[in-house]
Amino acid sequence: MSKNSRRLLWIGIPVVIVVMLIGSFIGTYNSLAKSKQNVNAQWSQVENVMQRRYDLIPNLVNAVKGSMKQEQKVFGDIADARKSYGNASTASDKLKADAKLNSSVGTLVNVIGENYPELKSNSNVSSLMTQLEGSENRISVERRRYNEAIQTYNNSIVTFPKNMVAGMMGYHQMDYFKADGKAQKAPTVDLDTGK
Repeated sequence: MSKNSRRLLWIGIPVVIVVMLIGSFIGTYNSLAKSKQNVNAQWSQVENVMQRRYDLIPNLVNAVKGSMKQEQKVFGDIADARKSYGNASTASDKLKADAKLNSSVGTLVNVIGENYPELKSNSNVSSLMTQLEGSENRISVERRRYNEAIQTYNNSIVTFPKNMVAGMMGYHQMDYFKADGKAQKAPTVDLDTGK
């Protein structure tokens, strides 16, 4: 082997190694960026189904309002919860407002079912309640998918060698959706209507 060939070999090997390291870094970075985009897309879907419910609630409220004059506190709570949700700007604020909205709507649905069976049989109210229940199911599914996307992303962030690239590029673990602390306790159900 000639002197020039050896010199080229000694220069070429480090260059190839550097190119491979840069390629690996770029591939890892792109993988993390795609994973984070998937998390953001899943969060958007959670917001989408929460918005659907948010939009359905006024229709349900208006459909039953005339027959439920004495339930004004329920309607006030729903209006306040909708306002909080509409004003929420961060994911955390939206989740808190959504929990409040969820509680208020649950109260309305329970009041209708327990105290106003004739309303429940009204086709408009029944259709809206069915759509609302469907929205609740969609929200649950999308929250689960969001947590799955977070898990995939977080797994990437903590595994070697991606954790090194993640640390250098400012990627951090993301928080899972967590239920409100009150959801840990089973609610008390009182079916005594006093009749």
